[in-house]
Amino acid sequence: MELIAATEGLDLEGKTLIAAALQGGAALPGSEDAVAAVDGALIDASGFEGKSGQSLRAPHPEAAALVLVGVGEEASYEAIRDASGEAARLVKTEDAVSLLGKADIEGSVRAVVEGTLLGGYRYRDYKTEENSRPHLERLHVVEAQEAELNEWKTIAEATNLARDWVNTPARDLSPEVFAGLIETAAVAAGASAEVWDRERIEEEGLGGLLGVAAGSDRDPRVVVLTYKPSRPTRHLALVGKGITFDSGGLSIKSSKYMEEMKVDMSGAATVVAATVAIARLGLPVEVTCITPLTDNAIGGDATRPGDVLRPVDGPTIEVLNTDAEGRLILADGLGLARRHEPDLIVDVATLTGAVRVALGDEIAAVFASDPEVADRILGAAGRAGEDFWEMPLYKKYRKSLDSNVADIKNISGSRYGGAIVAAVFLSEYAGDGPWAHLDIAGPAIARETSGERVKGASGVGVRTLVELARAFARPS
Repeated sequence: MELIAATEGLDLEGKTLIAAALQGGAALPGSEDAVAAVDGALIDASGFEGKSGQSLRAPHPEAAALVLVGVGEEASYEAIRDASGEAARLVKTEDAVSLLGKADIEGSVRAVVEGTLLGGYRYRDYKTEENSRPHLERLHVVEAQEAELNEWKTIAEATNLARDWVNTPARDLSPEVFAGLIETAAVAAGASAEVWDRERIEEEGLGGLLGVAAGSDRDPRVVVLTYKPSRPTRHLALVGKGITFDSGGLSIKSSKYMEEMKVDMSGAATVVAATVAIARLGLPVEVTCITPLTDNAIGGDATRPGDVLRPVDGPTIEVLNTDAEGRLILADGLGLARRHEPDLIVDVATLTGAVRVALGDEIAAVFASDPEVADRILGAAGRAGEDFWEMPLYKKYRKSLDSNVADIKNISGSRYGGAIVAAVFLSEYAGDGPWAHLDIAGPAIARETSGERVKGASGVGVRTLVELARAFARPS
């Protein structure tokens, strides 16, 4: 979508005008004239009161139409972002003019850009009729600067890139194909990419990844991205779980839980998309991004419960449940990240169903090596408008992972505290430096369309990681 910094004197002919109202019907500042030009009786008859989620399409004397959206009782960044998302889905012309950026709210232009691009997102690759429907192609944002439009557009487009990858059916996104897409996107953004095939993975000794990949007829890959500006202030390492489809392996999932398992590479999509955005924005922070990629499938050579794997670095692992596979490939990813001696490592994964039990489907979990790292992540998430919650990295649960035949086992055997136990497991491979683990298993999928959310992959975490890099780049 093209974003255009517009002025007050913009010609409205053929364009849809987007305005907003507070609960109670009062027009949001900046929208008064647009709303006043519409027949008040029509608005009253429609029942539109400015409540959050309410919307109205009405004739307008100057524009093709007016799309009026409600922002609720108080005009906030979140309210404008959600209203912009709703409006993007209601616009039936190629051009629209948004007045919401005029609101006297901090970050209102960013809210308009994000809400419009994210709320107007459509995954159309497999829809034969969808491609013929009219949709918004150009948005004119009143009282915005071109530079800020481009900045927020870059981040929103990266989020939608992650959504595209996660929404792609697993049959069409093998590790090899995904690695190629990652390489293309990264190089286009100005980062370098190195793709490891099975032979290289074996040479490097990535036993966790090879163990998970053993049951699949599609070879694994590892992609290492490097973005290094001329004068980086810090070095950030990102590691993403890239299970391109998760059957559970020999510890097979039920059909109910397998239906959504094409999304199990969301962590990899998130860290790559964030790296792409960071590179495109030219942020002065070095980024090393590592994505181990494989199916977790069932085959004659599949890892069996009771087998022991040797990751690239760190404790040997007794595999008691092959459906706890994400932590196995992340063990290798974290080991590789440590080799680069970054100032901070962050891994992202749809790791546990337990985190959904704890936090539901709209909140992601943060586990951190120390309070300062947790504050960095939570601060970044707050600025990005994404919901994260700190969970305890309770090291006393490490004892539950003791194994009789290896250094550690991949599950505790208890049904309780599963997300915490998984994070404790990962801490064995993260080293002694600053590290955070983001478990996005709940919000990785939007289960309904509302505001900026569109049913399907959410791209959660991309904006948070970009904000983290932005703040991390500042000298301490």
